[in-house]
Amino acid sequence: MRLSTRIALAVGVTVPVLVLATGWLLLRLVAADLHDQQDAHLRERATTVAKDARGLLRASAADRSAAVEQARQRRLFTSALDVGVRLIGPDETFTGGPQPDAGAPLPASAPVPVTLRADGHSWRILSTRVTGARPGVRGTLWLFASDTAADTQLRLVRRRVVSVALLAAPLSGLLAWSVAARASRPLRRLQRRASGLDPRSSPARLDHTPTRIAEVDDLAHTLRTVLARYDEQAARTAEALATARSFASAASHELRTPLMSMQTNLEILAGHPELAGADRDEVLHDLRREHARLLGLLVMLRDLGRGDLVEADAFGPVDLADVVEASTEEQRRRHPRARLSGHCVPGLWVHGWEPGLRTVVDNLLVNALVHGHGEGRPARVEVSLRASGTDVILVVDDQGPGIPPELRAQVFERFRRRPDSPGSGLGLTLVAQQIALHRGSIRVLDRPTGPGTRIEVTLPLVNGVADEGSTLPLRRNWMIEAADRPQEFHKDDS
Repeated sequence: MRLSTRIALAVGVTVPVLVLATGWLLLRLVAADLHDQQDAHLRERATTVAKDARGLLRASAADRSAAVEQARQRRLFTSALDVGVRLIGPDETFTGGPQPDAGAPLPASAPVPVTLRADGHSWRILSTRVTGARPGVRGTLWLFASDTAADTQLRLVRRRVVSVALLAAPLSGLLAWSVAARASRPLRRLQRRASGLDPRSSPARLDHTPTRIAEVDDLAHTLRTVLARYDEQAARTAEALATARSFASAASHELRTPLMSMQTNLEILAGHPELAGADRDEVLHDLRREHARLLGLLVMLRDLGRGDLVEADAFGPVDLADVVEASTEEQRRRHPRARLSGHCVPGLWVHGWEPGLRTVVDNLLVNALVHGHGEGRPARVEVSLRASGTDVILVVDDQGPGIPPELRAQVFERFRRRPDSPGSGLGLTLVAQQIALHRGSIRVLDRPTGPGTRIEVTLPLVNGVADEGSTLPLRRNWMIEAADRPQEFHKDDS
């Protein structure tokens, strides 16, 4: 049912009810006014007639002639005018004028006018005591005024109220429907515009001109917000699907080599059960190495996909010094022969995703420990963390062979690794991804005090206060963007 129809029905029902309610109140007020007029007239007649009633009682008590008594009665009834009179004396009752039948029960007294209903008629009655100076001159004077005129007027008002209510129902309904239809026209236009939108086939969005109708404008704003959230979620879903496809493509290609190598080694073991000694140990060593490479590759691809799909609400204040110290301690346990030293200034807060920041530090340290050593010497890695203006700077130095300037931009590409590297070629790609997500920067430099590599990471310092404007990820397509590139480019260095 349309809104205008609902409003018309509601008004069409409400208005007659209001008319009837006000009509009932009007009837009560009119009846009260009519009774007040009748009561005032009865009191006035009672004051005028009381003197003649007293004279009639005196004449009756003194046993005067019938002519005198009749004259007194005529005088009493004449002074009463249109009001019925009933004078009840000690020995006789005198009646005249319009009044109920003698058999109609009267109240014991009516010093205040009351309504009496008898024989289908309504009367306003008033009684007053009549007394004289002589003994035996006492009685009760009753005055009666017909209530027929008041009833007629009330019936007329009642009919008019009902007529107005019956007429008001369709008229008010039609008027309300017309006004509601006109008032809801902007809402219908908004509905037509919204119903014509199809996010699956058109990028068009709701075009709304302010109507100065608060409800319509608020609804349009709500629809725009919903559509914007739909677009955002649709884009995120598309990114997630593209990331999943890229993950599957990369995994299927990159896992092929270690799996085929493992299959070859397993076939050697199965086909030569007599194989023993150094040859068997070499095959088992290759199996373990390929197995480790396979697991590492899966973990790296998973982390890269997580970075592409992380949401802004996962970001929060993180003390980078705690992250660096925790990662350094873990690498010391894993590489007991390496020399890993560091200096971190505590209380350097950044607004970031803690798992992502831990990935940055872990991969930088692992990369330095794997490649940062010379022939026959254990790795020597130095880590430092300091503030510089509004930024926090993380520096990782190693004493390896270094990276030529022309190759430094390539180390962050997916699957780019040295020929003798045991890694997956995704460690520094993960680092670059997370730095981009945190609106930071990363540089590859020469170690200033000798041979080796320095990697310098710069992140914005927020002093422990979340800056929501800086938490939106800059680049979220590291898996997708590389999916269209040949997966064999890292083979050139192998």
